Amino acid sequence: MSTTHTTGPDAAGPGDSSRTVREAMADRLLRAATRSGAQLVSEAAVLVQGAAVLADPIAGAVYSTPATAAADGVHAAAHPQDHPHHVQRPAAGAVLVLHPAPTMPAEHVGLVATTTAALLEVRGQRAAELRAEQMRLHSTLLRLLLAGHTTSVTDTVRAGGLTHVTLYRLTGPDIPTAHQVLWRAVRPSLAGHGGACALIGEVDGELLVAELHHGSDDGRVLRLVSRVSERHNLLAGLAGPLPLAETPTAHADAAAARHSATPAHRIVPADAVGTPQLARLLPPGPYTAWARSVLSPLTPDHRHLLLVRLRTGSAPRAATALGLSPGTVRTRLRGVAALLDADLDDITVQAHLLLALRAPARGDGQGEGEGEGRPKSDRQARPETLPGGILDTDAARTWAVGLVGGLEPHLRIALACWLRHHARTAPAATELHVHRTTLTTWLTRCAERLGQNLADAAVRAELHLALEATAKDGDDPRALPRRGGRTYRRL
Repeated sequence: MSTTHTTGPDAAGPGDSSRTVREAMADRLLRAATRSGAQLVSEAAVLVQGAAVLADPIAGAVYSTPATAAADGVHAAAHPQDHPHHVQRPAAGAVLVLHPAPTMPAEHVGLVATTTAALLEVRGQRAAELRAEQMRLHSTLLRLLLAGHTTSVTDTVRAGGLTHVTLYRLTGPDIPTAHQVLWRAVRPSLAGHGGACALIGEVDGELLVAELHHGSDDGRVLRLVSRVSERHNLLAGLAGPLPLAETPTAHADAAAARHSATPAHRIVPADAVGTPQLARLLPPGPYTAWARSVLSPLTPDHRHLLLVRLRTGSAPRAATALGLSPGTVRTRLRGVAALLDADLDDITVQAHLLLALRAPARGDGQGEGEGEGRPKSDRQARPETLPGGILDTDAARTWAVGLVGGLEPHLRIALACWLRHHARTAPAATELHVHRTTLTTWLTRCAERLGQNLADAAVRAELHLALEATAKDGDDPRALPRRGGRTYRRL
């Protein structure tokens, strides 16, 4: 009876030839593993005479040989049923994907895959032993950055040429796990790469990511943060790019923006809240002049405090964003209210001030210390009133109708009344002469039909402006016919 022998690298032969082949293969992989993970994956590709990819579910292709096989390897890891000829092994929190040549014996490919995955696990365990110390260092550097010690940080990371920062503040149910996953995906290095350096750490119960760069980033960190946020149910605020010296400002802005994040929009940039769309539609001349006049009593620090307060919706939340005590923030806000001679809790004042803070070139012609203690001019504009005709343009009306035009009359009136009462249900229900449960149901319908998050202070300000711009003569609770006691009749 004849016997058929294979001719592959691990073919059986006289004596210990197959064992020798396996030992040689393992030795090649071991020597590659001592150099780098990329070299190990490359050696595995050579041994199977095909392609090898280490695919991470968040970062995508970590290592790929050849580079053109990266996309195919990531897809194979995500959908193995579509790639029956690929060999996969879990490895160090990722997936090793091998696409061998058709002539490669299955036993040899399986041995290469198992050995490579085991060596990747060893490398991953060694990295994990060092990771805790590296994470503590990153958290320390982030605290130094927030404290204004930018030179110390850039010297430590050997990134003296990096001038700007993009900051992310993330919260969620399991920050430590998300931290580990994001760390593996970003693979931060104090030496940086590609002209950027990422710092990742847990600060005061939040996951904080600071990307240092030359003024613009390539979006890599944003993509990874977005994937981790989606996978681990995180909400994030994004601020920047800003000069490194303004890192504390970016830190506060990111926290303010995070209050606008929802499961549908998990990462919100700081410049995406606070009536940005309407601000672009207003006539620039009278709008800019009015905004400059309204804000003239305020210093830049006052304006930033006011902006954070308006975005977050309350003094305690603003205090958290700014890293101050609620009492300190309330005291400073009372000073701002006195300078503006306005009620900062009034929804109309809030909406108009957000518009003023969004105006282009709003600080032109003012010095750093101008405003405090300066006597008010008779021509100083009031935040309670917009310039005549500024919301009467076709563009502004189109914006307002697009935002709230689809609401039924009773929903419009209920929403407007609720906004006037500082988003408090009980006093609004009393004025409307409906039960609180009824009003809550109506507000839920408003949120669904508008596709807006009513818990967001900036959204509430925008809705108030839109309702004011589209106000009708019958928008009064007393003017609506009723039926069934305290319930509105559906119109």
